[in-house]
Amino acid sequence: MTIAPAKLSDPVVGALVAAVNAHDKDAFLALLTADATMSDDGSDRDLHEWIEKEIFGAGGHMNVQSESDGGRSLVVDYRNDTWGETRTAWHFTLAPGGGRISRFETGQA
Repeated sequence: MTIAPAKLSDPVVGALVAAVNAHDKDAFLALLTADATMSDDGSDRDLHEWIEKEIFGAGGHMNVQSESDGGRSLVVDYRNDTWGETRTAWHFTLAPGGGRISRFETGQA
């Protein structure tokens, strides 16, 4: 059973998942700090290139299966047009004050 984005414990992470699923790149970027970073399978990537290739240019969709760390760590069945569906782990670091995400890390779960 999946967890709806609005039901996630961390509202910022929930809003980011909702933005991915709505294919709303502007809303996604508004949830990140200006200097946000990310990694995929342990390798740092260019955030803007990665989100275009893996999320917004490929019909990305997140079905959250479980959460931990107050909603900042997720296990997700992630689907896009390039790779199909894969079980992935996501971890989000929020900037001081908690209103925006400063880093996210994803990879195979």
